[in-house]
Amino acid sequence: MSRTENTDSVQLATYVVDRLAEHVTDVVLSPGSRNSPLAYALLARRDIAVHVRIDERAAAFTALGMARLQRRHVAVVMTSGTAVANAYPAVIEAHMSHTPLAVVSADRPEYMVGTGASQTIWQQGIFGRYARTQHVSALGDAISFDPDQVHVNVALDTPLVPAALPEAAGEPRRVGPGRFGRRAWADHGDVRIDLDRDTLVIAGDEAWEVPGLEHVPTIAEPTAPTPFHQVHPLAARFFAQPEVSVSHDGGDFAVSTKPEQVVVVGHPTLHRDVMALLADPDIVVIGLSRTDTFTDNPQVRGSRVNATGQPSDTWLKICEAAGEVGAQTVRDALAEEQYGFTGLHVAAAVGDTLGVGDTLVLGASNPVRDASLVGLPFDGVTTLAARGAAGIDGTVSQAVGAALATQALHPDEVRAPRTVALMGDVTFLHDVGGLLIGPGQRHPGNLTIVVANDNGGGIFETLEVGAPAVRGAFEEAFGTPHDVDIESIARAYSVEYARAESLPQLIDALLDAQEAPAPITVIEARTTRATRRDLAQRLRA
Repeated sequence: MSRTENTDSVQLATYVVDRLAEHVTDVVLSPGSRNSPLAYALLARRDIAVHVRIDERAAAFTALGMARLQRRHVAVVMTSGTAVANAYPAVIEAHMSHTPLAVVSADRPEYMVGTGASQTIWQQGIFGRYARTQHVSALGDAISFDPDQVHVNVALDTPLVPAALPEAAGEPRRVGPGRFGRRAWADHGDVRIDLDRDTLVIAGDEAWEVPGLEHVPTIAEPTAPTPFHQVHPLAARFFAQPEVSVSHDGGDFAVSTKPEQVVVVGHPTLHRDVMALLADPDIVVIGLSRTDTFTDNPQVRGSRVNATGQPSDTWLKICEAAGEVGAQTVRDALAEEQYGFTGLHVAAAVGDTLGVGDTLVLGASNPVRDASLVGLPFDGVTTLAARGAAGIDGTVSQAVGAALATQALHPDEVRAPRTVALMGDVTFLHDVGGLLIGPGQRHPGNLTIVVANDNGGGIFETLEVGAPAVRGAFEEAFGTPHDVDIESIARAYSVEYARAESLPQLIDALLDAQEAPAPITVIEARTTRATRRDLAQRLRA
């Protein structure tokens, strides 16, 4: 487009925001010059809540956290240049987790691209396969909202500032999740399942309650629905064996313990022994998905089941017994003093203090696995975790976004419903800027962030890189101790702080935060990772 053909930027921004208001109720805005027409138009809307963050990466993850809970689009708006690229990690996670997210980026007019103009890059197509770019340079250009990720790239030329503040537009509204419709799930058809055969369900992220499988024993990850016959994940090694010998009334006999078929619902990823069942050639694997993603290439695929028969009493008892052995193993290990105060103890304390109506946000690496080991999912607790790309990116910001969304969904309650986030110290430090919320902005009303601080990468202690034979390079490359003073960080961001150096202290701190909540409270649990490898081996044994 030539320089003389440019559309008035204020009018174009108003047009874009009018379309945006048809799909979103919340926008996270990062300041900039090129996106100033969009900022003016957004702040004039009475039907859009605008949240301002100075860091585009934190802004995008805050929007993602809100969208996870709302299950509809939340938008992030930024200026041109690398500001747009800062949204890339959140866009990837949104795509992989099928979470609706809209990125609205300001851009220079096309005649400036490739000329060396300041803060000008090739923004069209910047997100590749993760979000298709819709370039808008004139009034009436099409803007469509796909079920998942949207990238609206708006070419804005000078002048960028209106002669006067725009008049207010739109009417205040209250909406719940799904008001503007849910995504169109993929339908892969029915699968016939004979439940007279020994069947085990493995439910992962994005799992749902599948009619027909309600009474089948289930290993469920924390973000899955709570099953009726919940089986502890440590029982997976038990199910990998063809049979076990048991004694009863003075006699010994063999019991068949390997399931004949495993039904995978959603996207499980957490436990190696659980995932190993999917690779067992003696087990038929049936995958159920409502997206285009199936875990580990199952032999049979579908979205619904046509079930016949029912689990036998013997199979139900075997699964119940195996699950109880797994749960008891964790309880016994937590009581053994030689392991000290670990991240698993922290997860147990968080789990013990959760209540119906709480929202739980779990960080990647150890916390989400520890939550699984101590018994999650729980009935009545909404649990969120970044399992799309399984990274630690933006966890603090997502927790803040989830807390804001929870609060907005209950505007008439005297006290905002509680949001608890559990994460490791590296995860917390990686996104600590997510705590930066300026004065006058909407703050969470009841967010507790529990940081299991073992001074480094505790997850690596349990992996191959933590083995004694290669331990010499461990601390520098994987342990990465940091010695950061988290209390000073909390003070710098003006959030409440508490420290716990034992399990009783942590429970007291959690109960105190529950009784008298601050907008944001950081509880630092000073843990050890020196025993994590031994603890993991104890659990596996």
